[in-house]
Amino acid sequence: MKMWLYLSIILLQGLVHAQQGSSGTRPCDEGQRRQFDFWVGSWDLEWPAGPSGRAGFGRNNVQKMWGNCIIQENFSAGESMPLRGMSVSAYIPQTGQWKQTWVDNHGGYLDFVGEAKDGQMILSREAEVNGKKIVQRMVWKNIKPMELDWSWEKSDDGGRTWQVLWPIHYTRHRRQ
Repeated sequence: MKMWLYLSIILLQGLVHAQQGSSGTRPCDEGQRRQFDFWVGSWDLEWPAGPSGRAGFGRNNVQKMWGNCIIQENFSAGESMPLRGMSVSAYIPQTGQWKQTWVDNHGGYLDFVGEAKDGQMILSREAEVNGKKIVQRMVWKNIKPMELDWSWEKSDDGGRTWQVLWPIHYTRHRRQ
């Protein structure tokens, strides 16, 4: 039994060292894996009234987890609408892209792929809505330390033109 414990400890130490690399940093603390760092934090959300509703307010808490390799989002539309959801995002070095999976309290499951480019993060997906193929995307833009803009958009023409369906302004939550 002692031999098994000793071998397990040596194996675990080797795995930790291999994951951290020779510099002592974790692999998810460097390079493109930090492209979503701007989004990490606690946010107050505000969006304008749309054709089918009123202006809204919500909260989004975004954190890094699992050795900083995963970005986890917890979204609440507050009293504005009964939407609650979460996503997990990860950078995939083999493709040079981010992947995100979203699930919500309405049974929604959406999968996105994309990248940071020209000061924006854009994740998109192809979908079929009412028998018609469309492209959906999320765009993080106007990114500043204390605020940013996010929009949910769709394209009916394969991505040549985009219609903003839900713009949200993010402001970092300030503790009282």
